[in-house]
Amino acid sequence: MTHRVLPPARVLAVIIPVCAAGLGVACAAAAAFAVTPHQTATLVGLLALLAASTLADRFPVPVEGIDTGGVSLSFVFGVASIVLFGWAAGLFVVCLAPAITQVMEQRPPLRVAYNVSVVALAATAAGAVSAPLNDGSGVFARVGAAASAQYAVNLILITAVVAVSARRSLLSLARSNVRVTIVPFSLMASAALMLVVLWERSPFLSVALVGPLLAIQLYQRAIIGALRAMRLALTDPLTGLGNHRHFHERLERELEHAQEKALPLTLCLVDVDDFKRINDRFGHPAGDRVLSRLASRLRQTGEAFRLGGDEFALLLPGYDEGSALTAAASVVERIAALELEQIGSVTVSVGVATSPAHAGDRDDLIRLADSALYWAKEYGKNRVRSYRPDVIELAELKRLASGPDRAARFRAAASLARAVDARDVYTGSHSQRVAELAARMARRLGLPDEEVELTRLAASLHDLGKLAIPEEILRKPGPLTEPERMVLERHPQIGFRMLESLGVDPVAEWVLHHHERWDGSGYPDGLPGDRIPLGARIIFVADAYDAMTSERVYRRRVLPEQAIAELRRCAGSQFDPNAVDALADELGSVEQPRRVAAVAS
Repeated sequence: MTHRVLPPARVLAVIIPVCAAGLGVACAAAAAFAVTPHQTATLVGLLALLAASTLADRFPVPVEGIDTGGVSLSFVFGVASIVLFGWAAGLFVVCLAPAITQVMEQRPPLRVAYNVSVVALAATAAGAVSAPLNDGSGVFARVGAAASAQYAVNLILITAVVAVSARRSLLSLARSNVRVTIVPFSLMASAALMLVVLWERSPFLSVALVGPLLAIQLYQRAIIGALRAMRLALTDPLTGLGNHRHFHERLERELEHAQEKALPLTLCLVDVDDFKRINDRFGHPAGDRVLSRLASRLRQTGEAFRLGGDEFALLLPGYDEGSALTAAASVVERIAALELEQIGSVTVSVGVATSPAHAGDRDDLIRLADSALYWAKEYGKNRVRSYRPDVIELAELKRLASGPDRAARFRAAASLARAVDARDVYTGSHSQRVAELAARMARRLGLPDEEVELTRLAASLHDLGKLAIPEEILRKPGPLTEPERMVLERHPQIGFRMLESLGVDPVAEWVLHHHERWDGSGYPDGLPGDRIPLGARIIFVADAYDAMTSERVYRRRVLPEQAIAELRRCAGSQFDPNAVDALADELGSVEQPRRVAAVAS
């Protein structure tokens, strides 16, 4: 046995008085109708109007912008019955038609009672304003007054219960409803006027209206059906947001408009963090509910689209980068504050790109925002990131990793290495110098050409994780505090996560372990000796040598001979002795010809 749940108290505070008033006027009308003698023609006419009103109410006319099934043409017959036969008789037609159809549709009794009470009060208002006009006023005035009063009361009472239920402003919701309904109700008032005029001449002439009204209904249904089909082709059925196709069309149009008006346009790409975990743990229906809730939050900020899976887009016309970052941050905060039943909290990451500051072309803007989104995910999730050039280089490198073009991959790696160097404390191209030294050491150690090139690639990217380290730590002109040192020592793991999908397995592993010490006291895993990958040992030595021989904010550089001596002193404790020997031999083989040439000159 099912038990219906009563609406909240605030909704009942609207429903109960309206139902009580509706019941009162209905009883009064029934009593007035019962004590008044009626001709057979009048009763037949009322039954005919009731039948027409019931049929019209059973098959409402769909209207664009109204999601409640459409507008019922029973309004035409209700207004006509009140003007032709008076308030009591008209209320009989106005109330019985929706009562019959809504009971047939098995709507909740409380809703039926409220809807019937609303039309009863609306009919009472229509009768009250039209009755004084029966003496000498034209039919136009009587129908206009009755239609206006019935429309106004119906609009106010229906809007009131919706506003209270949804906790929305009554005034703003009423304005919105008037904009949508005023035209169709004005047309129906005109149809009611025609019906009254024809009926007063001959009730049989009113049958002539059946054809036009039926045609209007069928035509409107066909038009709305076509519009809904078009919308369905552009709408994601789960969230009601625009789909992938609609997104591209809208972005193209908004870009053209922004360029014509010299206005900024920002694209935000939004991705749900760890959405696969939600589906795996709670099931796909729960995941669908999450996406629907997120869609409602995105609508509050701008025009939103679902691109597929857990990916969304948000268009912000007129927003420059600063204001867009503020808006996107508010989206992230609102979603993080959601508490979803059984699931708990959910977070999103957002990538931001702005036209024309970052790109003017549609595809470029999407690519930049996508790379910024990738960076937001890698940087820790539940955050917003705007486009930065180094973000793009990493995304491009990942794209090239799946392709056969090794040269293109190395070019992208070199470009990304330059972006890393631009943020670090070294002068010049530290990553490139370490890459060159590491490659020469690998060759000196007899590694095959392929491993030499992999060593070069890994060495060029060994500090990639520093892109996620705050600049105030990287550029601090003095020793780091313990918390700052712990943050800095995370850069190998960050670099590993960023590189593990490159498609060249050793590279990410070597970057992860390039600060492991030969005695096992390094980080992140404390690996000792030969357990440290050879590529990582080579990079560690090359990195240390370049650090010592480069000018830094808080330390002067040393001579190459002094750096080699320091490396030899720490060989066997901090560094792999073989790697140190390979570097010393490689640099010595270069320096010896230089000395000979200097003596000869």
